[in-house]
Amino acid sequence: MKNSREKPLLIILLALGMGHLLNDILQSLISGLYPIFKDSMALNFTQIGLITLVFQLSSSVFQPVVGWYTDKRPKPYTLPFGMLIILIGFLILSFSENWYPVLISVTLIGFGSSVFHPEASKLAHIASGGKHGLAQSIFQVGGNIGGSLGPLFAALFIAPYELRNVVWCSIIALVAIGLMMYIGKWYKLHLKIKRLEKKEEKPLQKPLYNKRKTKLILMVLLILIFSKYVYMASLTSYYTFYLIDKFHISIQNSQFYLFGFLFAIAVGTFIGGPIGDRYGRKYVIWGSIFGAAPFALMMPYANLFGTCILSLIIGLILSSAFSSILVYAEELLPGNEGIISGLFFGLAFGIAGIASAVLGKIADIESIGYVYKLCSFFPLLGFIAYFLPNEKRVKRNVI
Repeated sequence: MKNSREKPLLIILLALGMGHLLNDILQSLISGLYPIFKDSMALNFTQIGLITLVFQLSSSVFQPVVGWYTDKRPKPYTLPFGMLIILIGFLILSFSENWYPVLISVTLIGFGSSVFHPEASKLAHIASGGKHGLAQSIFQVGGNIGGSLGPLFAALFIAPYELRNVVWCSIIALVAIGLMMYIGKWYKLHLKIKRLEKKEEKPLQKPLYNKRKTKLILMVLLILIFSKYVYMASLTSYYTFYLIDKFHISIQNSQFYLFGFLFAIAVGTFIGGPIGDRYGRKYVIWGSIFGAAPFALMMPYANLFGTCILSLIIGLILSSAFSSILVYAEELLPGNEGIISGLFFGLAFGIAGIASAVLGKIADIESIGYVYKLCSFFPLLGFIAYFLPNEKRVKRNVI
């Protein structure tokens, strides 16, 4: 296992990234199906928001628990178990004819996601060879590419036909289960070797700051997560509706615009991690969230072409923050990567879910355009990243 500590295990990182891609194709397919749910089941925006709330809460509430448990008691085959639950959820979804089975199915799909994310993120940290930003970017970019493909799958393979075509998504879940089994075998071997080398291992790295300062830094990071994901909720859950309402484009074409936005997120995620490794995560976080504010403020007043271009810029800039935020938090509390990953993934999903439900209600009361004007101010909260310590400078002083 020496090599795993000297350089990244690229095969494992790519496998984790591919697993994240397959998982997030299935996760993002849910939002891609919203227009179909709305038309075929005669749902309003409040009900669409509640689907998102149930989905995101089941994706978020269990993540810190899963992270805490697997930090204490590592389980090599947690990942295929989570994907099996997602498979069951999609089988139920494919035969849903009204709102209630949809809620049951998205609950199962969300729970499977809550099992996957903290454990897979921790394995990316283990396989990073010290290049934590790069490892998180490879892992995250897989998820973001998968997230961008979900609406495309919905547009090409489901929207022209019927909801029952969702059953074919079980093939993606089966492929993912096979890949997770491969990762599980590697992790089982890693744990076995780690137990044999336990006496030779270095003691855990001490936190960089005292408890009080660590709590304050975590509070800043959580506020940044809040500002980022409230705004992201308006785009990922309601972007298609916004385009259809304001520019009168078709459901299928709106999915292609959503794909473009989500693909820009994937590119930004990949860029953010390595830049944070080289120049410092504080600057990536600060520039990402606060840097997206001018474009977010312009978007509600743009035409269709301008909206498309601005959404690509926003996706590219705003997405570069999450890998850096996550690694920054993991380095604050070394040895607790699972619970930190679970907390931050869980918080991101939970905020997105609650925000989607609230924004859906506001859209019903006011309008979808009003929602976009309101949410455009949230990236301005990114200015508080200014108060984060420069972790690269602190590390040099500690060394």
